[in-house]
Amino acid sequence: MANVSFLRGAMVLTIAGIVVKILGGINRILLSRLLGGEGIGLYQMAYPVYILLLSIVGAGIPIAVSIMVAEQAARGNFSGTRRILHVTLSVMFVVAILCGIGMVVGARVLVDTGLVSDPRAYLPLAVLAPALSLSILTCCFRGYFQGLQLMTPTAVSQMIDQFVRVCVMLTLAWLLLPRGLVAAAAGGTFGAVPGAAAGLAAIVWLYARHVRQGAEADRGVFDKLPAWPVVKRLILLAVPVAAANMLLPAVASIDLFIVPRRLMDIGYTSHEATTFFGYLSGMANGLVQLPAILTMALATSLVPAVSAAWTSGRSDIVLARTHTAMRIACVITVPASLGLAVLAVPISRLLYATPSAGPSICVLGLSVFLIGVQQVTSGLLQGLGRTAIPLYNMALAAVVKIFLSWHLTAIPGLGEVGAAWATNADLAVAAALNLYFARRYCQYRMQWFYIGKLFLAGAAMAGTAWLTHEGLRALMPDALATIAAMIAAGLIYIICLFAFRALSSEDVRKLPFIGRRLYPWVKKLEL
Repeated sequence: MANVSFLRGAMVLTIAGIVVKILGGINRILLSRLLGGEGIGLYQMAYPVYILLLSIVGAGIPIAVSIMVAEQAARGNFSGTRRILHVTLSVMFVVAILCGIGMVVGARVLVDTGLVSDPRAYLPLAVLAPALSLSILTCCFRGYFQGLQLMTPTAVSQMIDQFVRVCVMLTLAWLLLPRGLVAAAAGGTFGAVPGAAAGLAAIVWLYARHVRQGAEADRGVFDKLPAWPVVKRLILLAVPVAAANMLLPAVASIDLFIVPRRLMDIGYTSHEATTFFGYLSGMANGLVQLPAILTMALATSLVPAVSAAWTSGRSDIVLARTHTAMRIACVITVPASLGLAVLAVPISRLLYATPSAGPSICVLGLSVFLIGVQQVTSGLLQGLGRTAIPLYNMALAAVVKIFLSWHLTAIPGLGEVGAAWATNADLAVAAALNLYFARRYCQYRMQWFYIGKLFLAGAAMAGTAWLTHEGLRALMPDALATIAAMIAAGLIYIICLFAFRALSSEDVRKLPFIGRRLYPWVKKLEL
């Protein structure tokens, strides 16, 4: 039942992540049409700053709180779990207020120093301050529920936040557009404030209901947790995760500073270098991040699941849950990697109306598998309380990426594809180091024989995709041939999973929500 609960949480977060992505995509399209290039430019000068600050300040809080709550819940100290939430809220309330004030002051500094080149971006930046404060407080509640392995409150909060955000953004931008682009852009960015307020209100209501329904009673007698040790542990666990989130955009920006420059060094014009960089970062990189919705959900669910089992001294459960998360991640990431590699050019034509992003998609598609391994193993190490290790591994891998991006991009014939190979190497180093420390601290080893079966099934799928596309593109439009190839490949992959015994009817039966309904049909296929 523990594994079922763990998988249910991962599936709930995955569904929420997909809904949030869809709403965000709709919002981006409609807002761009409404504001035009100049207006969306003002919006883009403000909103990424807010997202960066929130990811730095807020990212470590849910993980740190979930680890501490899971530890106390595993001991049966449920009054201690609520104590952790209350202490965390007290500390983070002060932090949230200071961050809100700091964002208003910082907006003026960014404009006055020229770091934000357009002074009209001040108002869109300043109105986001309340959203930052509210979102930080929401992170505390999300960490509490995740520590109890209850992912639905987090999912509900995320979806309500995004829905309200999108509705208010579009409404205010439309209403304020007659007053000018600055007012419309500020109205659009202000939509994040009622969105954050709605998300916070939803999760506070769910917490109040959780308490009213009789939150779990203590299994034993426990002393009241002192506040200072809780604060100290919060800092020790959250700061490395926050630092890692600061490192993520830094690593992502490596290509921004290296790729265009090195392309010009080998003879490309500035316009050509920018175009090739767009193929790599704007098209290929955005595409390979989509499967990360699932793997991030698995990693998020894994942290408290591992922490609870580790606190109880059940290393066997730690390994079982990690193997489950890794198997599910690889079932998705292996075919995604191989499929993107084989159909890179047709997919580039289908999605972006150009084949030119195909080479970058082909090479960077291999990173999908590596991202899954890196994220799941990071979740394992964080669940063990080793939150600093993934940070150190990412930092070392970033050094490798800088070195390889600088040299590979300047090789004629490679160009931006060389930077894609550098990204693959970066993720491979981070994943390999995570695996080393996972083996060192809890004896976790990848099930390479099982993953080999997935690659065999994936190879059959990839071959089917290529043959189907090549056979059909002379008979129908390329877009239809690409879609047909993906459908045929998906069917072959599912068949091969059962044929190679990489998936059984019992595995299907354990899936949350849909497993029991699919089980009889899958059982017939096995017979």
